[in-house]
Amino acid sequence: MNVQKYFSDFARYIAHLSGQASGFVLACGVVLTWVITGPLFSFSDTWQLAINTGTTIVTFLMVFLIQNTQNRDGEAIQIKLDELIRVQKGAHNALLDLEELTEDQLNHIKDKYETLARIARVDLVQGIKDTKLVEV
Repeated sequence: MNVQKYFSDFARYIAHLSGQASGFVLACGVVLTWVITGPLFSFSDTWQLAINTGTTIVTFLMVFLIQNTQNRDGEAIQIKLDELIRVQKGAHNALLDLEELTEDQLNHIKDKYETLARIARVDLVQGIKDTKLVEV
């Protein structure tokens, strides 16, 4: 099994578990246990360091796991949207893969669509349907 596949599966599994109510309850249980043990350790620096270190490590690792899951989900959504554009008659295939364009290129396309939306709103106020197909 390749490392990337293993990591993706592991990341998806951990992200799923951490998003469940039981994951939250477990985290609350750890914090509650830490609070209850405070008097046993006289609220020492070591006692405080234990929770700080533990939460820092968990947070650090979870960032990478959750980011991996979000990256994969984002790519899947983009592919699905691209497919919907591709199969729609009259759709602009130039809109496929927009996430790869520069910010200036995206702003240029966005400006065209904002202009189209403004015109459509004016048309609606005048009682004209805004469902006509207009080339961009």
